[in-house]
Amino acid sequence: MPFSLMTLPYERTALSPTISATTMDLHYGKHHRGYVAKLNELTAQTPLFFMPVTEIIAQTWGDPTRLAIFNNAAQIWNHDFLWRSMSPTGGKRSFGLLSQRIETDFGSYEKFEKKFVETAVAHFGSGWVWLVVDGDVLRVISTVNAVTPSVLGLHPLLTCDVWEHAYYLDYQNDREAYVRAFLNKLANWEFAAQQLSLLEPRPALMASAKF
Repeated sequence: MPFSLMTLPYERTALSPTISATTMDLHYGKHHRGYVAKLNELTAQTPLFFMPVTEIIAQTWGDPTRLAIFNNAAQIWNHDFLWRSMSPTGGKRSFGLLSQRIETDFGSYEKFEKKFVETAVAHFGSGWVWLVVDGDVLRVISTVNAVTPSVLGLHPLLTCDVWEHAYYLDYQNDREAYVRAFLNKLANWEFAAQQLSLLEPRPALMASAKF
């Protein structure tokens, strides 16, 4: 069946003024919708048309002859994850076991925030900044263009889009201000904690976890 645009988990105006409705109309209504339409076009009359997006990503990663298919499928997945990584009531720092994991692996939330912002600002060109689980450790990474953590063997918890169309109308060239606003006002830590719960928690932290 055709791939479809996910329904936003909130109204398109709900992230304003941190992210304006105008940006959402462009980002979600044009860019994300465009990836869906293009993937339908590229996979029509092929076996990929009947596969989940995650399977298409896995099958086309690293194949230069199917780069366009990978890019559009991966951008659909990345944006689906992005919209859930944000919430109109986001930015709250108390999120149970994940808070403890951040404290343990980064030293403090403040050190995590510094790493996340620095990684976003230092990223050259288009891409994404992620909080991921790498083996048994939380890390902050950036990926270029449409690359997803899954193809790198990593488990994503939260993402911030640093393609210019995600922030330029609202923040112009001040990517740092945009990323700080994302963390302080929009980051959906409940969603991130849910993604962590899909993995086995480290036994050493289970006894002290507070929910």
